[in-house]
Amino acid sequence: MKKTLYLFVFLSMFTTLGQITEKLKDFKKYEGFFPFYHDPSSDKVYMEVKDLEKEFLYVYSLSSGIGSNDIGLDRGQLGNEQVVYFKKAGNKLLLIQPNLRFRALTENELEKKSVEQAFAKSILFGFKIEEEKDGTYFIDLTDFLMQDAHGVSERLKRSKQGNYSLDKSKSAFDLERTRAFPNNVEFDLMLTFKGTPAGNYIRSVTPNPELVTVSQHHSFIALPDTGFDMREFDPRSGSYPFSYYDYATPVEESLIKRYVTRHRLEKKDPSAALSEAVEPIVYYLDNGTPEPVRSALLEGGRWWNQAFEAIGYKDAFQLKMLPDDADPLDVRYNVIQWVHRSTRGWSYGSSITDPRTGEIIKGHVSLGSLRIRQDFLIAQALMDKPFAERDDNDEAMLNMALARIRQLSAHEIGHTLGFAHNFAASTNNRASVMDYPHPYISLKNGMIDFSEAYDTGIGEWDKVTVAYSYSDFPENTNEREALAAILQESHQQGLRYISDRDARPLGSAHILGHLWDNGGSASEELNRLLELREVAIDNFSIDNIRSGEPNSVLEDVFVPLYFLHRYQIEAAVKSIGGLNYNYAVKGDGQVVVESLSSKEQKEALKSALKTLDASVIAIPEEKLTLFPPRAIGHARTRESINGKTGVSFDALSAAETAADMSLSLLFHPERASRLIQQKGLESSQLGLDELFQSVIDETINKTHKDGYLNTVQKSINYRVLMHLMNLAAHEDVHPQVNALANASLTELQMRLRSSSDPDAREMVRRITFFNENRDDFKVISSPEIPDGSPIGMACSQ
Repeated sequence: MKKTLYLFVFLSMFTTLGQITEKLKDFKKYEGFFPFYHDPSSDKVYMEVKDLEKEFLYVYSLSSGIGSNDIGLDRGQLGNEQVVYFKKAGNKLLLIQPNLRFRALTENELEKKSVEQAFAKSILFGFKIEEEKDGTYFIDLTDFLMQDAHGVSERLKRSKQGNYSLDKSKSAFDLERTRAFPNNVEFDLMLTFKGTPAGNYIRSVTPNPELVTVSQHHSFIALPDTGFDMREFDPRSGSYPFSYYDYATPVEESLIKRYVTRHRLEKKDPSAALSEAVEPIVYYLDNGTPEPVRSALLEGGRWWNQAFEAIGYKDAFQLKMLPDDADPLDVRYNVIQWVHRSTRGWSYGSSITDPRTGEIIKGHVSLGSLRIRQDFLIAQALMDKPFAERDDNDEAMLNMALARIRQLSAHEIGHTLGFAHNFAASTNNRASVMDYPHPYISLKNGMIDFSEAYDTGIGEWDKVTVAYSYSDFPENTNEREALAAILQESHQQGLRYISDRDARPLGSAHILGHLWDNGGSASEELNRLLELREVAIDNFSIDNIRSGEPNSVLEDVFVPLYFLHRYQIEAAVKSIGGLNYNYAVKGDGQVVVESLSSKEQKEALKSALKTLDASVIAIPEEKLTLFPPRAIGHARTRESINGKTGVSFDALSAAETAADMSLSLLFHPERASRLIQQKGLESSQLGLDELFQSVIDETINKTHKDGYLNTVQKSINYRVLMHLMNLAAHEDVHPQVNALANASLTELQMRLRSSSDPDAREMVRRITFFNENRDDFKVISSPEIPDGSPIGMACSQ
């Protein structure tokens, strides 16, 4: 009986396996890198696999997104690229991802195998073999494709928008975007996630937040041939590093091998001073991009050809319009995609690279469509009565916004060419489009001038990065020496390079590494910007909005003007306890690390203290009548000034928020600890006690004759007290920081006790309460500052 049953099961399996090729004849076949079939009756996809254990590239991405910057699931967002291969195991084909992080580059096959077996690999999926015929395996690909590869449900959970799971009954293949080509096949699926919404972000962008439908894309891609030349990474080069461990490395050398990520580029005539490329780097702009943005993006992106010409290439970088029938996620196209969101957000440049070599296979830029509107708003706020006579007087505003778009196009393309941010470039005559540029606004004949707001071409540093990553050297050239010479020349020219980790953190120390700043001297630029801000606020009026617009809109226009100095204050404060250093290598002659002089630090402190002075920070009293309670249909948003006075505009909170921005930088725990160390090393240097006393003298010890300004100053003073208490109780600082902060609080308490001023008494009460309840101390937050970064709204920029 058992033998009969086994025979029946075996024959049933054989019959099932034998039937699939007959069925496939009735399905639509897609001929390509992997031939596949679609069954319309069941909405299933079957695929042919011929070459087992042959590596290819698998990439997943989002072809349609959610539209919320905060959730971060954008149209065109790339996922991880993975080298994979199929391997037969019993009646299954396993899709295996090898571990390329750990290798042994040797001819010794057993040594290679020992490393391969030492580290885990990943089996991404197991496919039942539907049939094997003439060495070809037929598998059902449907369940693999119809899964949440991009992690949408996890992203929604992590952003506290609710718990969602894939509802396959409401999901299907999108055959318009499912295609096959000789070296890649593309699958697209509409996936619906069902769940209970818990956050406002998801509610704000979906018609039914219980059912969230996006499209995910899967690409199977032939790996490039072995003709790509890997180039050694240098920390001074401005390129992104690609690395792995080579366990076949001699003991005296480093296990970690680092190379630059770059596109493949070769001269047709290597001996020519100027030659066309064997295959130029061609980018395509999303054909859904409207004018005049389209022309600005094309113009700015083409700046890169200037850098390639400088190393002897003719038309090596090209930018065209994407053909109407092309899919932006098709790996054959480097694409600049125009992405819409409900709120302004980051633009970013991503790439699909070969994980074996670091070769960039596809560059993909995502540009936020609302970006241009923020620069337009900044210009609108700064202009003197732009709509006093007519409502179409917006040419200067539009020109400034488009100038920013040109720079943004070049910046994001730069990332996809393999280049990192250079946040020191803005201090050196705008040497790189890879910086975050604040618009350079000036006063000419007493009028606000935007003509130099943004740069108009590629920078000198950008030419260095292109030269390092893409130069084609003559035969018999020592490449390492030639590359070192490029970097040495840039050093001699005074070019500097400082990237993200030394610029982004609020407590970072580099005196040149800043975001959204200008000028060689951060403190001088802060002084200049504060003067310009004062003029623009003095000019600000009802004529900064168009006829017929609600007065409430005027508050929205005012916000970027009021906080115009928010990034330059960060740059100036970094000079306090600041360091000058480079990504130096032995023998290159660069400064390794040094402290900024006491004089320069004190000048920076003097400039920063202005932002704690009510006469500078307070919104002029006569301007407050411009900001009524919000009109119906025009409620406050995250880009509005927050307050504590209900419907009315809160001028005190505005000043408190602005001051807190400066104090969070001045009294940053890491900066405080650095000041302790630098004072110990050099007694003439600025010390933490001097910082505390200077801030207290310019705030708590200061009074204004004007009652309104004095009230604003007191709001600022409470923030000073809060930040002092924070340093007095902070656990992650040197104990000397705690000691000096506590000494300042004790001195304040003793001095204020004799005062009859109610605010002085309240400060005494707060210090007493702090001392008695130190273990329970928590910083009371000031009203949250409106969204600002990026200018235009934590990649790229």
